[in-house]
Amino acid sequence: MTPDQTSDDHPISSAGIGFRILFAFGPVGLLSLLVALFISFGPAGVFQAGFPPIEELDVERITFEPDQISLHVVNGGPEPVTVAQVSVDEAFWNFSISPSNTVDRLQRAVITLPYPWVEGEPLAFAIVSSTGIVFESGAEISTITPLPDRNYIMTFALLGVYAGLIPVLIGLLWFPFLRNLHDKWIHFFLSFTIGLLLFLGMDSGVEAIEAATEVASAFQGFAILLTGLILAVLAIAGINNWLDIKNYGNSKASFRIAYAVAFGIGLHNFGEGLAIGSAYSTGLISLGTFLVIGFAIHNTTEGLAIVSPLSKTSLSPKPMVFHLLVLGFIAGFPTVPGAWIGGFSFSPIWSTLFLSIGAGAIFHVSWQIWSSIKATNSNALGNPLNILGLMTGLILMYITGLLIVG
Repeated sequence: MTPDQTSDDHPISSAGIGFRILFAFGPVGLLSLLVALFISFGPAGVFQAGFPPIEELDVERITFEPDQISLHVVNGGPEPVTVAQVSVDEAFWNFSISPSNTVDRLQRAVITLPYPWVEGEPLAFAIVSSTGIVFESGAEISTITPLPDRNYIMTFALLGVYAGLIPVLIGLLWFPFLRNLHDKWIHFFLSFTIGLLLFLGMDSGVEAIEAATEVASAFQGFAILLTGLILAVLAIAGINNWLDIKNYGNSKASFRIAYAVAFGIGLHNFGEGLAIGSAYSTGLISLGTFLVIGFAIHNTTEGLAIVSPLSKTSLSPKPMVFHLLVLGFIAGFPTVPGAWIGGFSFSPIWSTLFLSIGAGAIFHVSWQIWSSIKATNSNALGNPLNILGLMTGLILMYITGLLIVG
C-alpha cells in the first residue's frame, strides 16, 4: 500500500490504535511529569528564599452603597495574596472579605468596608497584604452605584439610543442624495467612507490598548487584544467566503460591504456605550453628558459610511427601507448594551475583547471597500478626487471627535 492509500482497505488493528494514542498523549504526560518534578525538586526554592514573594492584586471596580463601600479585586499575580489591612484616606478601617482573606491566583474577591462616605468626595484606598505589600486605588467621586433596576436599565438604554442608534439612523437619511451618482462621485464617497472607518478603527485600537493595560497581568490583556483583532478578520473573511460559495457574491456585493461596515461600526459603538455607562455610574455626570452629545454628532457621519456602498443599488423602496433600518440597528443599538455593561459591571477583559474585534472588523472592511474601488478603477490610489474623499473623511471625524471630552 502506498502512503496515499486510505486505511479503508487495510483497517488499523487495535494494537495500532493503542500505539497511536500512546504517541499522541505520551509527550503530554512526559511534559506534565517534568513540570511536577521541577515544582517538587527544582531549584526554585533557592531563589524564593532570597527574594520576597511576587504579589499582585487589582481593584477592578469600586461600588458605593449607603454607609458601605465595596472593592472588587482580582489576583492577577503568580501567588496567593492574603489581605491583612485596608485603609481609606490613610486611615485603617474594619473590613470583611468574601469568599476569604486569601485570594488565590485568578480568583476574585469583594472587600466590604462599613464607611460613612460623603457624596461627591474623592477617596483613596490602600490594601495591605500579609507580607506588607501595598496595592493602591481610588475613586474620583463618591456616589451611589446604580443597581440594575428598571429605572436605571431604562435610563442607560436611553443614553445609548441618544448617543448611538438615533444619530446613525439620521445619517442613513443621506441615502437618497447618494443614490445613482456618477461613478467618480461614488468613488469619492466610498473613499470618504474609508477615511471615516480608518479613524474609527484607530480610535477603537487605542481604546483597546488602554483597556488591555487595565487587565490583570495573568489574563494577558494584549493577548486578548491580538485574539480579538485576528478573530474579527477571520470571521468576516469566512462569512464572505461562505457567501461566495452560495453565489451571493456579485449581485449583493454592495449589501455585503454595507452590512460589514455596520457590524464594525456597531462594535465600535459598543465601546462608546461602555464609556458613557462608566462615566454616569461613577458620578461623572458632566463628562457623561458631553460624551453623549459628542458621540451623537460623531456617529451621524457613520450613517453616511454605511449607505455609501449602496449608492448604485436598484432595490425597490420598501425592501430598501427594511435593509436601512436593519443596518442602522446593527450599527447603533450596540451602544445600549455597552452602556448597561459600563454602568453596572464594567470589565477590562470584555472591553478589550470587543474593542479589538471592532478595530479588526473596521480595518478589514476598509480594505474590502478599497478593493471594490480598485476593481473598477485601477488608478484609485492616485485619483485626486479619491484622495480628497479619504482626507475629508479623516478630517471630519477628527473635527467631530473634538466635541468628545475625556
